[in-house]
Amino acid sequence: MSDLLKVSFDSDGVTLAGNLYLPDQAGPAPGVVVAGTWTSVKELMADRYARRLAERGYAALSFDFTGFGESGGEPRDVENPARKIRDIHHALTFLAAHPAVDGDRLGALGICAAAMYMAGNAAGDPRVRSLALVAPWLHDAAICADAYGGAAAVAEKIKIGREARSRYDETGEVDYVPVVSATDPRAAMPYEIDFYLNPDRGGIPAWPNRFAVMAWPDWLTYDSIASAPRITQPTLLVHSEDAAIPDGARRFHAGLAGPKDLLWTEGTQFDFYDTEPQVSVAVDTVAAHFGRTLR
Repeated sequence: MSDLLKVSFDSDGVTLAGNLYLPDQAGPAPGVVVAGTWTSVKELMADRYARRLAERGYAALSFDFTGFGESGGEPRDVENPARKIRDIHHALTFLAAHPAVDGDRLGALGICAAAMYMAGNAAGDPRVRSLALVAPWLHDAAICADAYGGAAAVAEKIKIGREARSRYDETGEVDYVPVVSATDPRAAMPYEIDFYLNPDRGGIPAWPNRFAVMAWPDWLTYDSIASAPRITQPTLLVHSEDAAIPDGARRFHAGLAGPKDLLWTEGTQFDFYDTEPQVSVAVDTVAAHFGRTLR
């Protein structure tokens, strides 16, 4: 069992909304900050993992990033790696100060794209004593070229993103396209993806399925592989050959400077968001990792 507290905290002058799941135990517990896929809100998968970690003895915080979900901030729904890394830093500050949390035992869990952001923060934040990444999307320029149709296609996305940013700076209007669509070729992911489109899974009212076009340059030029040599904390990756960009996970893992584990299991990328047995395999493995490294 676990208790849920609705919380809020400051991130560079913006109020962020979070869910703090507390274990049913006496005394301060080790704390874990949890975040999910790009464009996501906490209800998509971060809440699920945070709740399951609380059931295993951790105080787990899921939250909405600046401009997403219930959190403040403008413009809305802009994928900005640097801003998300700062939000994670402030989330850890809030968690460390909470009376139900042992501020000397802090971990970080990133699912999919949040793996990049959790890793980026951990590389410069010694308060993070342990890092876990589930179905991690970890990219650099070469991986982006492979994932988005080649260097020319990436350059075109960066171009239209910069044009959208200029329009926003001049008019205040944000150019949005769907995150996921099987019919709109402008979508960030122009595919039929059941997780995002199925209202019984991720297609929930809290998630607006919109991508700010001006986010392309920051997203496509972010190099998460480069952060690995600066990460000395014990780090776990849980991934599958059938999930997204396994080569990124291999290269990131190879570059880590500290103790590291890599569990290869089975399942597609989206299975790790809400499907059994993938979620239980991931949660059990992550909880065991934190149990070893947050003592």
